[in-house]
This record gives sequence, structure tokens and C-alpha cells, in this order.
Amino acid sequence: MRAAVQHQIGQDKLEVFDDVEAVGFGPGKVRVRIRATGLCHSDLSAMSGVLPQPAPFIPGHEGAGEIAEVGEGVDGLAVGDRVLVCWLPACGACPACKRGQSHLCLAGFLNAGTANYRRPGGDIFGFAGTGTFAEEVVLSAPCAVPIPDDIPFEIAALIGCGVTTGIGAALNTAKVEAGSSVAVIGCGGVGISAIQGARAAGAAEIVAVDPVQSRRDAALRLGATDAVAPEELADVKGRLTGGEGFDYVFEVVGRSSTARTAYEATRRGGTLCVVGAGAMDDNLQISMFELFFDEKRILPSLYGGGDVLRSYDRVIRLWRAGRIDLEGLITHRVRLEEINDAVDQMRSGEALRTCVTV
Repeated sequence: MRAAVQHQIGQDKLEVFDDVEAVGFGPGKVRVRIRATGLCHSDLSAMSGVLPQPAPFIPGHEGAGEIAEVGEGVDGLAVGDRVLVCWLPACGACPACKRGQSHLCLAGFLNAGTANYRRPGGDIFGFAGTGTFAEEVVLSAPCAVPIPDDIPFEIAALIGCGVTTGIGAALNTAKVEAGSSVAVIGCGGVGISAIQGARAAGAAEIVAVDPVQSRRDAALRLGATDAVAPEELADVKGRLTGGEGFDYVFEVVGRSSTARTAYEATRRGGTLCVVGAGAMDDNLQISMFELFFDEKRILPSLYGGGDVLRSYDRVIRLWRAGRIDLEGLITHRVRLEEINDAVDQMRSGEALRTCVTV
């Protein structure tokens, strides 16, 4: 089958091969025929080495498709079922799951250390234990989540990561209150999903902060009340909050420098929500005095900070009700052979999300 492969971390380009095999099928597993996948900035971070990932590997973790084969012992899934790919499934038995924090379950990360593809030259890993830049993928059954028939594959793929992460950060982690002021720093697909979550929660002012004009324009179309370049953040903070700072600030870049900016834009007693996935050696510095004196809540948010299956269902219901716009997030549609063009567009900031037809 066809798949896009990166041989070494740091390579600029992916290579599309037609001699890749999805391996590992057996009891408790399913084979999924991928119909659509999203290109997420986390894929780029894995390709560059910011996020740890063994190579060679197949990027992609926002996927949706149909069940092609069901292994022994799998209940609730049948050939032909429409599913989205959950890259962080819950085991249901670990301490985190028993506490109701299934998004902190480590079972999915254990899958990431096992190669699930092969070429004649050797084994290939799938990013985050999945690898959706391929025509098929073998997954543990909990990674394949059934979706209703009215959800297009390209929408379901986005729900599998970016949309759930952004909306969940606003609703689950930060718990944005109606009438509050919000700033979102970094307005790619996840950042704009955070904006839509804040809007659904009833925030009064939602400021999108991004250096790319096209992303600021998209943010205004999709729920922001103001959109500014980073150098204008201080001015809009003064205009909207009297200089006090925003009630909620979301950092969706994954860098200590923007997290520091977000901290300074948050009012005393307000909430800084860190959503961006950053590097292990990039450290955020906050003095012990300001941590005590400002009483700002600093809340990291992994995968939307809540039960993933419940979050999927909520996103679908909000989309059906017209409270969020998911189609508007897809700014480019490409074929698998055009994946490198899509990567370039994502790196340049020209695309919020790219839908790849596999």
C-alpha cells in the first residue's frame, strides 16, 4: 500500500512509497482503511525532533476511515464501520483512568514504541502509535472510535485530535466562564478550536494573537472578536481590560517565550492554559515571588483535559447544533502525493488544517 515515510528525524521532505505493509494484526486489533487524515503541527514537531519519535516513521495521527478487518476478541466493531482514530486511548484500568482522568492514561504511549509498519528495508513506526499518512493502519481496538453516518471523514479526522484538544482546553481545563475575556496566542487549527470553545462557553471578548494575517482573518471568521499581531497584544490588553490582563490566556504555540508572554497577558488571579506541545529542554521561568503574589493559575492541557470519548461526543453535538464551525478549519485539501506541499503550507502558516485524502 501507499504511505508517506520519514527516514530520519530532521528531514525536510517525506517520501511516498507503494510497498509499505501495515503489520501487527491479531487478537484485540483492527485494520482501518484510512479515508482522510489531518496534517497537524504536532506531526511537524515530530518530524523536526521537537517531540520524541523513533524513526523511520509514518506521520499522521488525525485519521478517519472504515474498519477493514476485525481481530479475535474485539467487541463492538465490525467490518465496514466508520471510525475515527484515537491516538491516546484509555485502558480503563490504570490509576489515571480510575480517577476519571482517562486523558492521562499511558496505554497509548506504550503503543508508540512498537513498529506497526514494514517495508522491504525494515520496520517503520507510526507516529503516536498510529501513523495515518497511509492507506491502512493496524490499531488496538480502543483506538478505533465509531462515528455517526452524518460525520464526513475529513471532519471526523479533525475531531480525533486538534478540535478536541482546543475546545477541550477551553471547556474542560480552563472552564471559561460566560462574559469573560480571553486571549489565544497561536491561531492554527488548535488555537482556533480554543477560540470556538471560548465562544461556545459565552466569553465576551476573544482576542486572537498570531503573526500571520491569514490566520488572524480565519480567527475572526471562526469566533474571535479581535485579532492582532503579537506586537499589538499590549495595546489590545490595555484597550479591553484597562491593562489588568485577560481572564483566560491560552498558549497554543509550545514555546517558553510565548508562554511567558501569555503569563504576562493574564490578569492577577486569572488562568493561563498551556496547550502547545513543546520541547523537553525548553524551560519556562517564573519567579517564586510572582507565582505567589499574582496567584495566576497555570493549567497545562493534554488532549483537551477530559474524558476523550465524552469530548468527541460533545464536539459532534456542538457541530450539529451550529455552535462550532469545523468545515471552516480545513483550508487545504490534497492527495497523499501532495503531502510535501501541505507540509510547506503548514510550516509557512498558510494552512490551519490540511485534509489529506488517502
